[in-house]
This record gives sequence, C-alpha cells and structure tokens, in this order.
Amino acid sequence: MLLSVQDLAIDLKRGTELHRLVSNASWELEAGETLAIVGESGSGKSLTALAVMGLLADELFPAAGRVLFADQDLLKVTDETMRSIRGAEIAMVFQEPMTSLNPVKTIGFQLCEGMLVHLKLSRSQAMARALELLEKVGISDAQTRLKQYPHQLSGGMRQRIVIAIALACKPKLILADEPTTALDVTIQAQILTLLSRLCSEEGVGLVLITHNLGIVARHAQRVVVMYGGRIVEQADTRELYRMPRHPYTQGLMRSVPRIDSDRHSQLQPISGAPPDPFDVIHGCRFNPRCQHTTGQCMTDMPLLNSTDEHSVACWNWQRLA
Repeated sequence: MLLSVQDLAIDLKRGTELHRLVSNASWELEAGETLAIVGESGSGKSLTALAVMGLLADELFPAAGRVLFADQDLLKVTDETMRSIRGAEIAMVFQEPMTSLNPVKTIGFQLCEGMLVHLKLSRSQAMARALELLEKVGISDAQTRLKQYPHQLSGGMRQRIVIAIALACKPKLILADEPTTALDVTIQAQILTLLSRLCSEEGVGLVLITHNLGIVARHAQRVVVMYGGRIVEQADTRELYRMPRHPYTQGLMRSVPRIDSDRHSQLQPISGAPPDPFDVIHGCRFNPRCQHTTGQCMTDMPLLNSTDEHSVACWNWQRLA
C-alpha cells in the first residue's frame, strides 16, 4: 500500500471555537493507481490533500486519524522530515499554475531547485534533466523555455511546467488538485492523458482531485465522492458509473452531459447549494437537498457502509439502487 488515509478529521479554530471541516475520511492508494476524489467546491477534497502534504493553514489542523506513507504517519513526523518528503517523495500539482509558479524566477530555476536540494545533482545535471522533463511533458523548444518566465507561457504550457516540477525528483505519489480547471477542453484532455501515462510508466500513485465526474471516467481506477466534509460513496470507477448508490452521486451523474443521451434532453442540476461548514445540520448533511429524505435521515448520520468493494453512506441506498 502506497498511501493509507485512516479516519482523518480536520478542524478549523476560529477564536475559541472549533469547527469540523472534514470527518472520518478514509481511503487507500496503491502504487501506479489513479484515485479520483470528486465533489462540489467546499466538500473537503483540497483540505484532505493539503493535510497529506502538511500544508494546512495555521488555523487548520488534523484533529484525528492517520496518514500512512512509507511506514510513517505523516501527521506525526517533524517539520524537517516532512520537508525532506515533500517534493522528493510526494509532489503536488496545484489548481492554478500562475499562483504556484514564482513570477520572478525562470522556468529553469524552478525546475532545477528541487533536484539540487533533494537529488543532490550538480547544476549541469539538473539542467539536463530539466530539458528531459520538458520534452516528456510535451513542451517544444525546451532550451528556450528554460530561460523564460511564467508570464511568457500559455496556460497549458504553465500547467505542463507544474507537472514537470512535480515529476522532477521522481516522487512515489502525486496529488493533483483541480489540475485542468483553468484550461480549455482540448488541453484538459491532453494534461489528464499525460498525467495518467506518466504515472503508469513510472509506477507513481496519482490522486486526482476534481468536482467533475466526467473527466475521471477514463483516467481513474477508483473514485471517492465527498460531500460536506464526509465521504459519501467509494467504489471502482466502472462500478460507480454503472450503479451509483448515493443520491448525491446520482445527482452528479445527472448533471454531466452524456454522448448517448437525447440531444434535446436537459441536464438535471442538484437543487439547493452545498452546506456551509459552520451550519449545524442534524443527520445526513445531504438531507436538505435530497428528494428521498426520511425521518432517520433527519436525525442520524449514516456511516460509510463498507461491506463490499462499493461503499456508501446512505440509509436508503438499497431502496434507491
């Protein structure tokens, strides 16, 4: 097992009060596997990834659980140990490359920085590997690009640079947080195909974080669905698409255009809005938006049912399946 997240909880400290933003998050990732974490904005996807990387803001902290990587609990290691792991063994592709790249440093400097620190390469060796990485991610005229700055590149090229930086130190795990949100559909498909290919060739585990179920159908082996800071469904990708069990997952599916649907049919958005993390909601957090709510849904929080490979947190899933 490459990574195991076990009952992770993340709290926000606001004054003297504590607010739970993520609860009981558990999932596992094998080497060479792609796991997609999906859900609307505010569901806790990015917070979970930042907790794995040890990059939570000062007012946020892991309140419970374990994150096991290479026989170490990343929530308990020292800052020095985490710095040696971050970038070298675990890398992250952030959502917006223009804010994750340094605007006053050249592409070559930013590509080589991690290799100089973690791999102890000479500058000439690091530059040679930087050229190799740019060619691998599909950047043309790599020699010229190394001397340029982020603002001189297109959005698609900047995202490819961020992926190259993530791959620079040959990590075992990559966390990709909305890596294609700001890109057009054609570049989006190219970036996802590139990530999947590189991970399968290098045996790297990939966690793909997105709010769009449509883009993970051909790239992920397993899917975790989050809502309101909780995992509500988890399954093999084909099984999830064949028979989604949770009303929220079913709603996401109905919101995605399908090539085999009637061209005149309309999409069916989920009514309402995601819950505010500071709102007190009794029972299932999806119940204010669910068309199948019962009395039990209003009072009792359903736990993730993990009796088989397809897990769901819903009191009524057998009736809805």
